[in-house]
Amino acid sequence: MAASNGEKSLIVSFGEMLIDFVPTVSGVSLAEAPGFIKAPGGPPANVAIAVSRLGGRAAFVGKLGDDEFGHMLAGILKQNGVSAEGINFDTGARTALAFVTLRSDGERDFMFYRNPSADMLLRPDELNLDLIKSAKVFHYGSISLIVEPCRSAHLKAMEVAKEAGALLSYDPNLRLPLWPSKEEAKKQILSIWDKAEVIKVSDEELMFLTGSDNVDDETALSLWHDNLKLLLVTLGEKGCKYYTKSFRGSVDPFHVNTVDTTGAGDSFVGALLCNIVDDRSVLEEEARLREVLRFANACGAITTTKKGAIPALPTVSEVQTLLNGN
Repeated sequence: MAASNGEKSLIVSFGEMLIDFVPTVSGVSLAEAPGFIKAPGGPPANVAIAVSRLGGRAAFVGKLGDDEFGHMLAGILKQNGVSAEGINFDTGARTALAFVTLRSDGERDFMFYRNPSADMLLRPDELNLDLIKSAKVFHYGSISLIVEPCRSAHLKAMEVAKEAGALLSYDPNLRLPLWPSKEEAKKQILSIWDKAEVIKVSDEELMFLTGSDNVDDETALSLWHDNLKLLLVTLGEKGCKYYTKSFRGSVDPFHVNTVDTTGAGDSFVGALLCNIVDDRSVLEEEARLREVLRFANACGAITTTKKGAIPALPTVSEVQTLLNGN
């Protein structure tokens, strides 16, 4: 569906990139894990690489430590065809690390090392504004809203992208251990809610933000706002729901052998953005949107079949194989 990046418009992803240390054995605590696999990740960076894997054109904006891990991560972006023009390096802070506990069902718990990490220290004056202005889609999460100066950099980048005509895409990617409190997380995530035109939340994030125990249409639509063109609720192994001004519905999942769910949502988002960046009318035509979301569901499903996010992000041919087999 997404194809060669020769004529593709630019998708800029803003936020954090870090290294996940994933246990070699599932279903054990961090203390009991016999060893760890080093897995580069961070939701905005995952989205950028997902876009590039699918033949799209992507850039990443953020800050890394001027250390071996930071330069390794910048190298991984470049190796995967993502522009690193928006990356800054901090000499005084380390690249963020996260230790990930893999439950036996492939779901995760996180323990973060960032006190502070370089990504938290990105300043507004360090932003590559020319790169941001050239974006047709500007994608971001909420982790960059937690502390200053990164929060101000996030708000500035969003404003510049919007003024230049970019479509704003938001995936909160709730990571409660990083926030000072649940209340603060909810407040800050919602503080920029009405700016985005495309928003994707998981079923758990929907319940957290609304305070509801239900993942139904009424609950989802309580998050609707007038600037929104598409609201998506991902349901893990149950597929996804979509809401626009004119129509709503759900798209069935693909059933695969799940090993690690890390990056599945980012893969889904990357696939969606790849397929709307050059033709936003997809958001207004239900049949075409459903086809794009089926493709995105396939991308998310494939990503769960390997450990770590970036190594698992699929190519178009891998997605077509899954689509053709279903």
